[in-house]
Amino acid sequence: MSDPASLPYRPCAGVMLVDAAGRVFVGQRIDTVLEAWQMPQGGIDPGEDAQAAALRELEEETGIRPEHVALVARASRELFYDLPPEMIGKVWKGKWRGQRQWWFLFRFTGRDADVRLDTAHPEFRAWRWADPAELPAVAVPFKRALYEDVLAMFRPHLPHG
Repeated sequence: MSDPASLPYRPCAGVMLVDAAGRVFVGQRIDTVLEAWQMPQGGIDPGEDAQAAALRELEEETGIRPEHVALVARASRELFYDLPPEMIGKVWKGKWRGQRQWWFLFRFTGRDADVRLDTAHPEFRAWRWADPAELPAVAVPFKRALYEDVLAMFRPHLPHG
């Protein structure tokens, strides 16, 4: 394996989706036994706009259609996270050392019935609405600092600030 520091970061988009009560959508990944929860996120395709990628990933992972969300805020800068050393070279075909992400805060305008985890390529086995303050604690350890950054960035836009 090459030196992890020489690998690039995978360009991605993330979605903090909040309901009317200010709770955040989190899902449990289907491909892990961990009890960790995460917000929807995924890769930005070549030539794709970050916001378009965020909406595409949201629909692919949760079944939530773009007409059931409203943009509240966009991150002021890209956020980064590194994979733990034991995962580098084993995920994403070994091409990336972590992710660089543009985050978007969307308000959910639909109903819980609009969430459909049985998508063409399911990624989550369960979902729930979580208090924003819970996010870092329920995330996998290597994403906790990232989630703290996302929270800090979007806290002024959350219903209970």
